Amino acid sequence: MAARQSCQCGEGRHRQNTQESKPVEAINFSQILQGVLLHDKIRKLMPFLLRKYQKKEQITMEEMLHTVGRDYRGEFPAIFREFCESVSLGFGIDIRKSDPFGYRYKLVPVLGLTYSGLLDDDNQIVPKVDILIFILSLIFLNGNRISEEELKTKLERWEMLARIENICFKNPWKFITEDLVWAQYVEYRQIPNSDPVRYEFLWGPRAHAETTKMKMLEHMAKLNSEDPRAYPELYEEALTEERGAVRVPEGQKK
Repeated sequence: MAARQSCQCGEGRHRQNTQESKPVEAINFSQILQGVLLHDKIRKLMPFLLRKYQKKEQITMEEMLHTVGRDYRGEFPAIFREFCESVSLGFGIDIRKSDPFGYRYKLVPVLGLTYSGLLDDDNQIVPKVDILIFILSLIFLNGNRISEEELKTKLERWEMLARIENICFKNPWKFITEDLVWAQYVEYRQIPNSDPVRYEFLWGPRAHAETTKMKMLEHMAKLNSEDPRAYPELYEEALTEERGAVRVPEGQKK
């Protein structure tokens, strides 16, 4: 990827709020983590569901009931709708009926992210997916880049929320700077012309290939029960990208 210059030693510009704009800081990321973990006993469904998703296979209600176990079979149908909402918010995957009787379901990629190659550890699937969506969202909100220092600060809050939900994720920074970079979901690079040397994160080529700014904005707005147009500056940028006329921000032109 060609280096893109920006003012203030290449540091990404923060988006300015107008009177008509809803502050982007209002987007509630914590609901992603909390939503997926509403029911501790069905966490075991996530690895099974994601394996089906990655293989592009459908899933049956009987398979889900078998996975949650005999002790929880009676309760699961009653919370299934809530479970589907949690999966949509947490993973960007919709669970939709594929037959009129509701026995078979298809897994629809709302965000488009495949997560392929990242989910080999069943115990870490939830936090890995959450961190990926979290970081891609932050980069978009922050002017398509975020400094290493600012991301570390945001990650501290994520870790605090994870501890509240009794999630143990060892060394999330290593996962970000090694695994997500290797998978090309994020680019980790030196800020051009920075002295002393500083680093920043951008969307990687795989993120651009699998999702779009509009999909990400729609997902973030859904977390707040908002319309994407409630964030007009972000919406305009996402819409411009969808029309195939991506504008290069001032200061980032070659």
